[in-house]
Amino acid sequence: MAVSGQDFDVIIVGAGIMGSCTAYQVAKRGHKTLLIEQFDFLHHRGSSHGESRTIRATYPEDYYYAMVMESYKLWEEAESEIGYKVYFKARHLDMGASDDKSVRGIIDTCIKHSVPHEVLDPRLLAEKFSGMFNIPENCVGVSNDYGGVIKPTKAVSMFQTLALQKGAVLRDCMEVKDIRKDGVKGGIWVYTSNGEKFWGKKCVVTVGAWTRKLVKRVRGVELPIQPLETTVCYWRIKEGHEAKYRIGGDFPTFAYYGEPYIYGTPSLEFPGLIKVAVHGGYPCDQDKRPWGPGIAFGSLKQWIEEKLAGQVDSAAGPAATQLCMYSMSPDEDFVIDFLGGEFGKDVVIGGGFSGHGFKMGPVVGRILADLVLGGEAKGVELKHFRMGRFEENPKGNVKNFLSSKV
Repeated sequence: MAVSGQDFDVIIVGAGIMGSCTAYQVAKRGHKTLLIEQFDFLHHRGSSHGESRTIRATYPEDYYYAMVMESYKLWEEAESEIGYKVYFKARHLDMGASDDKSVRGIIDTCIKHSVPHEVLDPRLLAEKFSGMFNIPENCVGVSNDYGGVIKPTKAVSMFQTLALQKGAVLRDCMEVKDIRKDGVKGGIWVYTSNGEKFWGKKCVVTVGAWTRKLVKRVRGVELPIQPLETTVCYWRIKEGHEAKYRIGGDFPTFAYYGEPYIYGTPSLEFPGLIKVAVHGGYPCDQDKRPWGPGIAFGSLKQWIEEKLAGQVDSAAGPAATQLCMYSMSPDEDFVIDFLGGEFGKDVVIGGGFSGHGFKMGPVVGRILADLVLGGEAKGVELKHFRMGRFEENPKGNVKNFLSSKV
């Protein structure tokens, strides 16, 4: 067990999926690693817990494609090391109005990267998915093989276990109150609320919904990352149709671009229930959350009744709900950068994952490890993820479509 004042090569603050993947990457490269978490490991107060997350390669922003494809590979590599599965394959289906700019952007991404895909009109879509969907005449579907479901709490545990096996030190229930540059010998001091402190040559900050708060305290910079509380909903499949919606069959992970933006997964974690939810939520104080009551279900119930061909029971409302937090940036793009200022390249930040980052946890961990150990990330273009973009434009990256991602 680490003792206060112990020295490390890299200290990672925040042990959600991003911090845990980073700790694994740094430790397996032979560096002395400390992973610190303010709450219990595998807690339910942030963004890296629960029963499922989607993984898909189809983004309107084509710069995510290579990151997701690398993540597929890294998920499977980690599974082979640990000996159990956290990633379950499925097809993926994007849907929306035929003239929707996000849908057109997805098709363009598929074409640019030679992703095998099918563009389906409502009739073909209903045939391909055996009447599971019923979309309007002005809509299209884009079907491809790169979908799937990830078990998030199990996945975070997997990367923490792998990091531990590689020699990392893991400490939970240690809230980081301050990060300071050592002006004499160099490196970084990390101070916790219980009075302990640790020195590291380098530091990575991956604190999710607490990013804005910690960066403001440490560097004095106001990052526009807003915590949202979101409600994940599970709905009962009508009797006799349960097998049709199970993982491993024909039913895909899916996203429906519109108002509201809706996504879902095949039945996996709760037998007889299907996950269908709205991407978004309500602004909250991460330390004083309302813990519900969540969203109004009217539009979601209507969508389920109309678009899922009447085979999912929406009348009684969701059979189960779970709460989670998003860390939303104005453009819904990540923040992956050096903290800068007096810290230079000694502190790296990963945040603003905006409700769609979990699938890319392994590649983000690889990138953050590259940055903190070598000063640059290999094989990825990070210009879209700079902190400074919000100084140039408060809305961040300029896009010609509504950015909605899960």
